[in-house]
Amino acid sequence: MPHVILEYTDNLSPHTDIQQLLKKINNVLISKKEVYPIGGVRCRAHEVHHYCIADGQENDAFVHATFKIGKGRSEQEKQETCEEIFETIKIHFQGYSKEHYLALSLELVEFQNGTFKSNNIHQRFK
Repeated sequence: MPHVILEYTDNLSPHTDIQQLLKKINNVLISKKEVYPIGGVRCRAHEVHHYCIADGQENDAFVHATFKIGKGRSEQEKQETCEEIFETIKIHFQGYSKEHYLALSLELVEFQNGTFKSNNIHQRFK
């Protein structure tokens, strides 16, 4: 952990580079390597093809980010990270949102227990 999962409407694809956004979010997390181990960082995106937004009458779009972490971070660390990720997303889409309707959201999910992991990537960063 941490993992960031983006869901985004397919009408955004012609207007943005989602891979570039994932790299930007990844860099936010890597910059906080004292809080989040680099070997655990995962950013991914899923394009949504079936959706209805608001009244369904416009070509509205959305991006929803889910930020998943294990327990143990301070409230300040969680708040600062969420703010940085969300600001990164907002900046990435600021040009698009000037001319199109776009809803952005970010959700923090903190696992209390119940996750099972095996990851030898951490060895590379020791």
